[in-house]
Amino acid sequence: MSRTTRTGALAAALAISLALAGCAGPGTRSSGGSQLDIATLSFPQSLDPAHAVGSALPFFQATYDTLVKREPDGEFSPMLATGWTYNDDATELTLTLREDVEFADGTAFDAAAVKANMEHFKKGGGADAKWLNDLETVEVVDPTHVILRLKQANPAMLFYLSDAAGLMANPAKFAKADSLRTTPDGTGPYRLVKARTTIGTKWVYERNKDYWGEKLPYENLTISFFDNETAIVNGIRTGQVNAALLQNADQQISIEADPRVKTTEQEFDFQGLLLFDRAGRLTPALKDPRVRQALNLAIDRGTMLSTIRQKRGKATSQVFGPGTQGYDPELDTYYSHDPARAKSLLKAAGHPKGFTLKLPRIAAIVNDALAASLATDFKAIGVDLVWDDLDGGSAVQKVFTDRAYSGMVMNMGQSSSDWVVVNELVTPGAFNMFGTTDATVRKLIPQIQTGTGAEAEQAAKALNAHLVQEGWFVPFYRMSYLHVSDGTVEITPQSGMAVPSIYNYAPAS
Repeated sequence: MSRTTRTGALAAALAISLALAGCAGPGTRSSGGSQLDIATLSFPQSLDPAHAVGSALPFFQATYDTLVKREPDGEFSPMLATGWTYNDDATELTLTLREDVEFADGTAFDAAAVKANMEHFKKGGGADAKWLNDLETVEVVDPTHVILRLKQANPAMLFYLSDAAGLMANPAKFAKADSLRTTPDGTGPYRLVKARTTIGTKWVYERNKDYWGEKLPYENLTISFFDNETAIVNGIRTGQVNAALLQNADQQISIEADPRVKTTEQEFDFQGLLLFDRAGRLTPALKDPRVRQALNLAIDRGTMLSTIRQKRGKATSQVFGPGTQGYDPELDTYYSHDPARAKSLLKAAGHPKGFTLKLPRIAAIVNDALAASLATDFKAIGVDLVWDDLDGGSAVQKVFTDRAYSGMVMNMGQSSSDWVVVNELVTPGAFNMFGTTDATVRKLIPQIQTGTGAEAEQAAKALNAHLVQEGWFVPFYRMSYLHVSDGTVEITPQSGMAVPSIYNYAPAS
């Protein structure tokens, strides 16, 4: 998996979440079950599914179906693919496709369309193009059967096909430069109403009357971008917005006091310091695992969680989430707050007076309270934390292209797929930009990738424990998010996504 594709992934993700401009103005009040208005803090730069990513996925789900559907609990069910089978070594995935499905212009969906979409996504340069790096060829057997041949087993392939890599667009549009950017053409449950859509502010969709599948509860769907959660909370209270996800603890507490509001909690992202420089190229001290362990011991996770997140979340020392096989509840508390032991480890590693650690800071991720808390905790063991303030655009260049820092504080989604976690954080790429590895990592990764059952689970748990013990990362806590509605909507959280799928909204009973 190349560094280039992963850097592109970060560029797209940061562009969506950090380089946003403008704010959605007041909309019209929802008309009950006929209209669903969703508020969001992020939006896609393009509606070409090759560029679909993360929290912007609902914009694409409205007009594009995926090959596989991921249910709220993470299980996979048929969508455009009615069935699938692997060969014995899981290097060939055969899909059986639904018949009598058409794109918006009447073009038939078939195996040739799947092949064209797979190739378009892989070569499209989007944030998640790396997901298909293991895809070697796509064989069209007949109109309703296609074989995906992989270079090696990839246990996350069904996950990918239920996400951005599985979105199916009309191949006839691929030859027309940027035609899908603002004019999506898929087989999905809605059509974009361009006349009522203002790109960057509000996207309006209406029900696809020719949809092949079960109709969703709402005839019309609007997704509006807001640049702050205070505006979203006001929109919920006035009925201008039906549903939203709140990340800020203060805003969560504020809206919970409203008796008309329905709320549902979800634990998804973890926040922490991703260490890149484990070889000590920029900060020599980080080469020694005792130094990385000392950083973990320096963090007062309990106080941070209490003061910064209002106790909304759970302190953790691991990057594997509860939905994975590799997750171990005992590793959440592996590192207690122990400055004395941290100092002892630094002394034993040859740094009795500490060292200087320079990190980039993006205010949207690291607020003043978090920046001060980390600086204070590190200072207590002799580590001088220097923040370099960046905006979203400069961060992409300096962090992931220039590789100018030894780490970065980030919010990361915790997938339910062990291989997604490993592929994102452990294999060489944007989050392991210097390609750190060791004998244990090299031994366990293939067992997770190609193993099955108990073998894969045992390898995932062993790898997770090794990463924690070696201090590969400095996680702080998993954050509790709050799904909120104005009382007219029931929201079901989605496994593998911070935001719900568009299929997960229904009128309140």
